[in-house]
Amino acid sequence: MACNSCSTAKDGQPKGCKNNGTCGTDSCNKLTVFDWLANMSLPNGQEPFLGVEVRFKNGRKQYYKNTENLTLSIGDIVATQAKSGHDVGMVTLTGELVRVQMKRKNVDIEDGEKVLKIYRKASQKDIDIWSSSRDKEEPMKVKARQFAIDLNLKMKISDIEFQGDGSKATFYYTAEERVDFRELIKVFAREFRTRIEMRQVGFRQEAARLGGIGSCGRELCCSTWLTDFRSVSTSAARYQQLSLNPLKLAGQCGKLKCCLNYELDSYLDALKDFPKNDTKLQTEKGIAVCQKTDIFKGLMWYAYEGEWMNWHVISVDQANEIISINKKGKKVTSLEEYAAEHQEDTKVEFENVVGQDSLTRFDNPKRKNKRKNNKRRNRNRSKNRNPKNNASKN
Repeated sequence: MACNSCSTAKDGQPKGCKNNGTCGTDSCNKLTVFDWLANMSLPNGQEPFLGVEVRFKNGRKQYYKNTENLTLSIGDIVATQAKSGHDVGMVTLTGELVRVQMKRKNVDIEDGEKVLKIYRKASQKDIDIWSSSRDKEEPMKVKARQFAIDLNLKMKISDIEFQGDGSKATFYYTAEERVDFRELIKVFAREFRTRIEMRQVGFRQEAARLGGIGSCGRELCCSTWLTDFRSVSTSAARYQQLSLNPLKLAGQCGKLKCCLNYELDSYLDALKDFPKNDTKLQTEKGIAVCQKTDIFKGLMWYAYEGEWMNWHVISVDQANEIISINKKGKKVTSLEEYAAEHQEDTKVEFENVVGQDSLTRFDNPKRKNKRKNNKRRNRNRSKNRNPKNNASKN
């Protein structure tokens, strides 16, 4: 199976977690699709769709044709056609949803080059060969990286994937420049005694294959559900008023985080009502320049030229009203007339509804017990005043 904790039973089904390939470890839960049409029957006279989605190591998916009319369900281990030999993977989707997925990715089921066929359900022998090949991948990757370092190649071998029958190994690597790895392939073939295929991937694709935990504390979006990589620019961070710190804005791939685009449309819609930051307000007291905006509360802070320390907060509607008056060639008296009441440092009090101790109970300094200290002092004084104790000391 895809993860070591599940292992595989005799019939090809996962054992251990017994979640049929959705245990959430390694790549079992990568890019899964919920089949919401599984309990619905087809109309009379309509034949089931022959396309099947099969997942391989680290979320790599391909579409195959079920020409043998095998009874397949999600989680079945199948032997599929390859360019030479056969591969072994897990069925992740069947039925009409496969038709939708193939249409979305512009894959025609009649295309014999892109859509190969499924041979059979994998036997125990196929699974044993597949598992033994998977066990070789990690020590093989360590040696391969060392060979690349010895040849002074500016490349990083990120992952190795064996074909299901163990006849071919695909080396996934990343590089910023073009790499001449002809000598490296000769070393690999001589050392590993198998057919070698080198495949270059981008840095985002590398992070999607390997997976990991993001700064949000969850698994990477690209390795769990995100399939299309859209371009992300620093303007997305500027619109959302995020600090332009590359360490915080970059993901594990070293590029800008894909999640910067998630809420960008909402911010752009909200900013339509805001005037431009370089628009100055004309008042009789002086010219006011925008210093800060709050998109959520709809507030803007302005300061007079020459009085940069004194900020005046007004609402967006008030700012647009002043700009419309300025366009007519008139000036408002001052910003103080439009100043909105705004308290930044408002203390939020939460009600204790579960009977737990206060979260701020450690903030106050611990009070000393004055009674115990007073008793101690009186006891010492009484001992010093007692003549018997003094005589015994002498």
